[in-house]
Amino acid sequence: MNTIITDKTYKKLVIQVALNGFSFCIVDTLSDRTKMLKNIHFDAFQRSANISDLFSSVFNGNPELVEKYDEIMIVHSNNLSTFVPVALFDEDYLGSYLQYNTKVFDTDFFTFDKLEKYEMNNVYIPYVNMNNFFIDKFGSFEYKHANSTLVSKLLDVSKNNDERKMFVHLSESHFEIVVIQNQKLHFFNSFDYKTPEDFIYYILFTAEQLQLNPEVFKLEILGSCTENDTYYSIAYKYIRNVQLFAISNAQNDFSVAENREHFILLHS
Repeated sequence: MNTIITDKTYKKLVIQVALNGFSFCIVDTLSDRTKMLKNIHFDAFQRSANISDLFSSVFNGNPELVEKYDEIMIVHSNNLSTFVPVALFDEDYLGSYLQYNTKVFDTDFFTFDKLEKYEMNNVYIPYVNMNNFFIDKFGSFEYKHANSTLVSKLLDVSKNNDERKMFVHLSESHFEIVVIQNQKLHFFNSFDYKTPEDFIYYILFTAEQLQLNPEVFKLEILGSCTENDTYYSIAYKYIRNVQLFAISNAQNDFSVAENREHFILLHS
């Protein structure tokens, strides 16, 4: 990256990649405000294409992606991650931490993000083919997993709150359940789903295992969800205290709904 002060652009590019989409935002690092946000959804036909061809078409259609930036962050969004306390962590056995909640192969590449403030690491499998594309485009960049941002930011906002609270982050094909109490992570898992019934089943099952009473505990939903969604409605039917995640002190001019949907991208 540029290090000579006269070459600095004071801009940061953050790209969030998944199998079903490509989102990016541009941050003015002087004011720490996000100036641009764009979300590109891949349909089933596009997902069958070669990643290099698909991403090349995105870059060709968005000239902002080829401008100069002081920092570039790639955020990998998938459900191939797990959190490990530092006391139980051994970098030589990364694959072993994931084998209990996902199918792993000898050819998989494993890496991890450090959440030093919370004394744990997020072990995950990044999209290697996507990283290879970005190496060709940018040369150098940093990357991390979406759940590292999600969990660390939710832990931050739980400070001095002694209630155990459940957060659900909803994506198109999977969702994460995070249970937190005063900056302590009590539970994290990611679930594939297809129907509202799948969605509420995993929430209620998790609540039962953690002895959280649906009449008492608080559930906050973020990601791709509004109060008009069937997923919100079914949660509201079975859980007394449900609300959309409250957005405060947003460093941008985007809507509350956009900030909630792109919470991970905008905090990376």
